[in-house]
Amino acid sequence: MDTDAQFSERDRSPAPEPGPEQGSRSACFSAHASSVTEKAAALPGPEERAERGVRPAGRTEGVTAPDGRPEGGRGPRGRSEGGAGPEGRPGRGTCVQDRSALPQDAPLQDALPLEGAAQRRPSRIRRFGSWWGASLSALWRRPVLLLSLCVAFVLLLSAFVVQPFLIPSSSMENTLRIGDRVLVNKLAYRFGDAPRRGDVIVFDGTGSFLRSEPDENPVTGLIRGTGAALGLAEPAATDYIKRVIGVGGDRVTCCDKRGRIKVNGEPVDEDYLFPGDEPSSDAFDIVVPEGKLWVMGDHRGRSRDSRDHLGEPGGGTVPVGKVIGRADWIAWPVGHWTALHRPHAFDGIPGAAGSHG
Repeated sequence: MDTDAQFSERDRSPAPEPGPEQGSRSACFSAHASSVTEKAAALPGPEERAERGVRPAGRTEGVTAPDGRPEGGRGPRGRSEGGAGPEGRPGRGTCVQDRSALPQDAPLQDALPLEGAAQRRPSRIRRFGSWWGASLSALWRRPVLLLSLCVAFVLLLSAFVVQPFLIPSSSMENTLRIGDRVLVNKLAYRFGDAPRRGDVIVFDGTGSFLRSEPDENPVTGLIRGTGAALGLAEPAATDYIKRVIGVGGDRVTCCDKRGRIKVNGEPVDEDYLFPGDEPSSDAFDIVVPEGKLWVMGDHRGRSRDSRDHLGEPGGGTVPVGKVIGRADWIAWPVGHWTALHRPHAFDGIPGAAGSHG
């Protein structure tokens, strides 16, 4: 049993100097504290964490990793008890001065899990905005693409099959009026058929009604040509629309005692003429050359046609090769919708050979 003297002697004795194990543990704690400080300095701040969409690390008690052990390799109380921890990780009381000696798959205590749904909401809004912008852009481009395709299709159709033709003058009244749009069938004479008496045709008058094509600015000509092909602008100055009165070999004369035009000696009752018009105020007698056509307007008082070009090269006749097509329908305006039929006035006209018998 210690006496008061022994206690006094023990208290006066100097404290033992730290041994090698105790000094090593103190150095280890200092190195570990430095490592933790460096790691904490490298971690993102709260604002940077919010931008990355992560939440602060929390306690992981009760969370089990896929291999069955507590997440982070900790025990029930949050750390391994003594010695080496699971998978060779150092446990409590063991100091590892080189942190690179830890297993590479060791989860960091300060790892930051993903943010919750509330923090992902701004990202979803941005995705929705991107999708909406792309949709609007596609909707804007689609009508432009469709319009371009429609224009290209109409231009091809107009060039080879059916062309809208804007009536620019009153020379064909009352059959056709100024501003009417007729559809010209370009396939009517492409497969062996030829223009016949009574057909309403569109033709190029260069060389017959006009000596040469008038000069035109190339850009203006391109714009006008595109508009004319769509039926939105007047046709070229060289394009005419008239009715066929005589074909190759026919003898056309004006007029009989009743003022009617005769074809191959037979008078023609032209019920399509403009009311009050005479068949012709000028007398003529012509035999139409083969491959040519004699054409006249329905409004004879206002039509410049084959009669007005008798003294010119070609004698006022139009080459069949210059015919663009046959006008078959009035397409516009709606109130004028109708088909253009060949009149019956020419049904009784004999062939060209009979006129010279």
